[in-house]
Amino acid sequence: MSYSFDFAVATKAEAKERVATELAAVVSVQPVHARDRDAALAAANTFIDMLSDDDTKDIRVNVHGSVSYPWSADMDVEAVPLSQASVGVSAWHVPKAGSVPA
Repeated sequence: MSYSFDFAVATKAEAKERVATELAAVVSVQPVHARDRDAALAAANTFIDMLSDDDTKDIRVNVHGSVSYPWSADMDVEAVPLSQASVGVSAWHVPKAGSVPA
């Protein structure tokens, strides 16, 4: 199972909130991602925190992740052994929404 999301917001706090919201949405449709949600959230927050504070820029974040497991019709997503887990995070400054780059 895999997921990906990408967004831009004005502040680090908004970025962290949005990552949490996006991951909650992923878990709601792919419950197995409850297993890697905390790790993905921690990674995203770490990269968001690395950015310098710059009120003249927005923050863009991209997160993608996946897990693999031996599927069966009666599986318990909380107990199924994972055979693969990954997450990728990028966070960077972008021009403010509606601004024209110089």
